[in-house]
Amino acid sequence: MNFSLNLPINSVSFGQVSTLILRELYKRELEPSLFPIGQVDLSSQSQDQDFFAWIQKCVNKAKTAHSRDNPTLKLWHFNGGLDSFSRRHALLTFYELDQPTLAEINAAKNVDKLIFTNKYTQDIFSKCGVDSEVVPLAFDKYNFNKKDKKYFDDDRISFILCGKFEHRKNHAKTIKAWAKKYGNDKKYFLQCCVYNPFADEQTNKRWFAESLGGEQYFNIQFLGNMPQNELYNDFLNSADVVLGMSGGEGWGLPEFQAVALGAHAVILNCTAYKEWANDSNSVIVEPSGKKEAYDGVFFKKGDTWNQGKIFDYGEDQFTKACDQVIERVNNDRCNHKGLELTQEFNSEKLADNILKILVDLET
Repeated sequence: MNFSLNLPINSVSFGQVSTLILRELYKRELEPSLFPIGQVDLSSQSQDQDFFAWIQKCVNKAKTAHSRDNPTLKLWHFNGGLDSFSRRHALLTFYELDQPTLAEINAAKNVDKLIFTNKYTQDIFSKCGVDSEVVPLAFDKYNFNKKDKKYFDDDRISFILCGKFEHRKNHAKTIKAWAKKYGNDKKYFLQCCVYNPFADEQTNKRWFAESLGGEQYFNIQFLGNMPQNELYNDFLNSADVVLGMSGGEGWGLPEFQAVALGAHAVILNCTAYKEWANDSNSVIVEPSGKKEAYDGVFFKKGDTWNQGKIFDYGEDQFTKACDQVIERVNNDRCNHKGLELTQEFNSEKLADNILKILVDLET
């Protein structure tokens, strides 16, 4: 089968998903034509020079062998989703809000196959007359693995908070609520790996300070950017509990990877979290309603793209869930039901689903 890929290959979430797909295709000895979006940056990945050489080979092949008759998979935002190297192309994209704009609907209707990662987003666009398929994401076994390692000398319960610091992800609210309940209590520890690489150092520090209301807590730590997956894997393994309280996610990769590595979890029951989080592997918090997503930085009201609302939650419901997850940790530090996610959502299935869609486009 001749097909092409148009993917970002970098260290952020889009790039991590792209690289996982590429690793599976490489393992199957396939050689698609590859059109990278932006600069190729594999610095975050576990080193595999043969795999890296294969990527370069696919990039070179695109220059001499690509045909517009070959189907293409593009992984990108709606903004830019219409651009294609082929007459038939599939767009795999992530959407976190609830009010698709005219530009987003137009882009969605003008691709041959539209792919989302969760049913919530599929339903949002279905109401706008847009058909799509759902392809769940997968555990990245190439970069993440469970470590048999003790991280702390005492018996503290370690919470972690992940993702780029954003209003959409409810980071400030979650940090404030946790600090109010557990701040300066030596039995608990919160590590926040929420550095936003799209903002400068000073802005990140200001956001962190504001999230604590100007107070200081010896058991809350803000970590810097982690450029390598090996380091990030070590961080995820240090968690007894991961907090997933984002109001809108396309999947929630860090939280998902952490739970799949055996961390317990407190998860807001909304958007893509619902694809993989349930009562058996997480303590579930029901949303209290919705609020506008606009923060004036990443989501601006009136823009052509990314308009709408995110889910909210009640502080009392959150802290009650934290108390419940502490009971789970005290019963067993390992979330054995979480470990099952590595098999339920594996990269072989992800590649199978992608290839099936490309075959359907070819025919």
